[in-house]
Amino acid sequence: MRTLAFILASLALALAPITLSAASGNADKPFHYEDDRLGEQKDESDKFKFTRIKTYPISAGDHLGDGPVMWSHDYPEAGLHLSKMLSELSKLQVVLDENEWIFSFADPNLMKYPFAYLCEVGYMQLTDEEITGMREYLLRGGFLIVDDFRSAGQMRNFEYYVKRAFPETEYQMKPLDITHPIFNCFFSIKTLDVRPPYDRGKPVFLGLEDKHGRLMMIINFNNDVSDYWQWSGDPFQPLPAEDTQGAYKFGVNYIFYALTH
Repeated sequence: MRTLAFILASLALALAPITLSAASGNADKPFHYEDDRLGEQKDESDKFKFTRIKTYPISAGDHLGDGPVMWSHDYPEAGLHLSKMLSELSKLQVVLDENEWIFSFADPNLMKYPFAYLCEVGYMQLTDEEITGMREYLLRGGFLIVDDFRSAGQMRNFEYYVKRAFPETEYQMKPLDITHPIFNCFFSIKTLDVRPPYDRGKPVFLGLEDKHGRLMMIINFNNDVSDYWQWSGDPFQPLPAEDTQGAYKFGVNYIFYALTH
């Protein structure tokens, strides 16, 4: 772990960009969701708040969590556990013991929160408005963890939406290696040769940068780090300590990178 002086310096930087640059002209127009559990329930943008992206509509009352609503997998335990770990490892003000906000990319309130989690992108179905919102969110300083997907087909679906949001040739997903700052900004992660929670192939770490070299998204392909976060509190899901600790190190590093870049 880095020194206390480094952590305090990081925290000073982290608090500055909590609200992204001004949202678009419809920021004051309420965004309508199909379920009352979705969207911002109250403004908590003055603290770190774990947020999640929905990638297709649901019916009111659908179960959120492990089940048929793919984008909600590991909800809410993964976010709750990672937030708790972040609070214990740093002096960052973190919203605890409260389920994450779930946003559409088209919701202007997403712009208040610089970090969001996105999973099961093999099933993603974004509208034109949501594609525009994803681009706007990332270019204004937002950061995405893209997690829990596998297979060439799922990658093609994800790439389809990324390329629609970023058609310019300078925006290309590229492999990341252990020297990238995201793997060294809080914990010094020693290896990317990690074991996924399921047998789904060798994990690959990819990134998408803006024109200034800032990483806008970290892409965990053939991996599911949030499973480890979720299961770490379940006595019926015993996990190797090194795998769980490693997953938390990745998660904490992802957040600190998001808040300091």
